[in-house]
Amino acid sequence: MWFVVTHTIYPYSLEAPLQLTDGTLSERRMGTPQGGVISPLLMNLFLHYVFDKWMQIHYPNLPFARYADDGVVHCNTLQETERLKIVLENRFKECKLEIHPDKTKIVCCKGNKPWIKYPTMKFEFLGFEFRLRTARTRTGNLFACFLPAISPTAAKAIRKEMRSWHIPTRSDKSILDLSRMFGASLMGWMNYYGHFYKSAMYPTLYNFNRKLVKWVTKKYKRFRRRPRRAHYWLGRIAHKEPWLFPHWKMYGLKPSAG
Repeated sequence: MWFVVTHTIYPYSLEAPLQLTDGTLSERRMGTPQGGVISPLLMNLFLHYVFDKWMQIHYPNLPFARYADDGVVHCNTLQETERLKIVLENRFKECKLEIHPDKTKIVCCKGNKPWIKYPTMKFEFLGFEFRLRTARTRTGNLFACFLPAISPTAAKAIRKEMRSWHIPTRSDKSILDLSRMFGASLMGWMNYYGHFYKSAMYPTLYNFNRKLVKWVTKKYKRFRRRPRRAHYWLGRIAHKEPWLFPHWKMYGLKPSAG
């Protein structure tokens, strides 16, 4: 199985003038206003006919998915994939669009065919990374399969968001307050990214637990410079009240109680 992963470039700003290499400004006469409320709708309508309907008519046997200006097309052979990539480039040029030269690529999903060699074996789409992973059958046997899981880019963005919460410095809050403040965000991430290969989310959720441990050491004097004791104290709370945070209750990712 082979994939063409596309990213579309299109004229998208009427408001800001275009600055040329010599410093002069050129008025824009194409595209839609950047940040405009109607711009995403117009873009989706345009790509619906440029790409979606066109693919259904000319390549009805090739499954594809598109969200905004990102798309994935599933092909059967490398030759078919390379041919389709050229055809799509020409199609988009005819419609005054351009496929991003760096973000558009051919990806090989070799599955259970280890003899296939290709430089690109994974891609990201809608916050998921699709690549070869180890899976288990109902009978417990292991096998390799091309599966999605939370992407490194999305996990990094979540950790950045967690840092912005400044949990260790919120010593004026109780653990119940922290649950009310951040539980909904954790649940939203788990509902979306945990739908496939949820174990890939575990390191990010454990990172939240570590921030809670730091919060304990800041809030209670008896745990200052004693992170292990703080970890065990938090673990006892987690085992008594697992409902406080969704990853404690749903995934069982509780700190150790010692």
